[in-house]
Amino acid sequence: MSSQHNLKHQQLGLTDDDVLKMYTYMLKARKFDERATLLQRSGKTAFHISSIGQEAAQVAAAFALDKQQDYFLPYYRDYAFVLTIGMTVQELLLAALFKAEDINGGRQMPGHFGYKKLHIVSGSSPVATQVLHAVGIALTALMRKEEHVAFVTFGEGSSNQGDVHEAFNFAGVFKLPVIFLCENNQYAISIPAHRQVAGRVVDRAAGYGFPGQRVDGNDALDVYRAVKEARERAVRGYGPTLIEAMMYRIPPHSTADDDMLYRTKEEVEYHKEQDGVLRFRRYLMECDVLSDELDRALHENIAKEVNDATKYAEKSPYPAPEDVLLHVYGEDGGDL
Repeated sequence: MSSQHNLKHQQLGLTDDDVLKMYTYMLKARKFDERATLLQRSGKTAFHISSIGQEAAQVAAAFALDKQQDYFLPYYRDYAFVLTIGMTVQELLLAALFKAEDINGGRQMPGHFGYKKLHIVSGSSPVATQVLHAVGIALTALMRKEEHVAFVTFGEGSSNQGDVHEAFNFAGVFKLPVIFLCENNQYAISIPAHRQVAGRVVDRAAGYGFPGQRVDGNDALDVYRAVKEARERAVRGYGPTLIEAMMYRIPPHSTADDDMLYRTKEEVEYHKEQDGVLRFRRYLMECDVLSDELDRALHENIAKEVNDATKYAEKSPYPAPEDVLLHVYGEDGGDL
């Protein structure tokens, strides 16, 4: 690798410490994901929807945003994203096991997140509804003349929902500070993208009057660049951007899915070799930011964190039956 390419992250304004932290979050998300799958297989939680194969893009996007000011509307595979924004493995496991100490009281399905302190807006079960919510938040920023953006993610399957097109149109008309990130993992449950999406998702941006770009979702630095540029456009008043990050969903759609009914082991194994986490690891090694010794230490530290979080979450109590009546109504004059 050339010296110039070695310094690609520095050219983007990222320090060696920044990219090492990015890699750490990717590993943490991967280890959480693997643990959540084991918990489901052992009957300790109902189901799990994995994000393996999508971590690099999610972490990169989070690093390109302002964690203190921006608002985040993730979709159900965005574990790496919410971890990078500030959630902990312990909090994710409490949610996965539906425990009372979960931020949302064990009430939400796994992957629905929702964390007011971190500006993570709770999602709902109908896919892509969060895209309209993001546009509403962006409209508020415009009306109040506040310099923050709304960042929303969705899959290429849900990009066909009417809510998405309405959101694109409204954002385009009013030049709203919103970033749309389509995580195109090439499968909408069991349907391949070529049978689900006519044309390319990224090309739809032009029809609604704002720019779109397609990036390699396995290239963390390319995703970082695209999201950073989109944020700069948004806060300067130039409106929305659509980014289509191309990646691959390595696991089945969920733990309830048999993916071998619609794809082959050879296809999956090929894409495992293209994994963005492994690619980023190789880059850091070639830049002398990461060594084998440091890599082993990171794995050990993260394994301990995940083990400790699992023990804590498993021992944590479930909500009491009467807790279902809590937080149903806001108090008069309270902050809803």
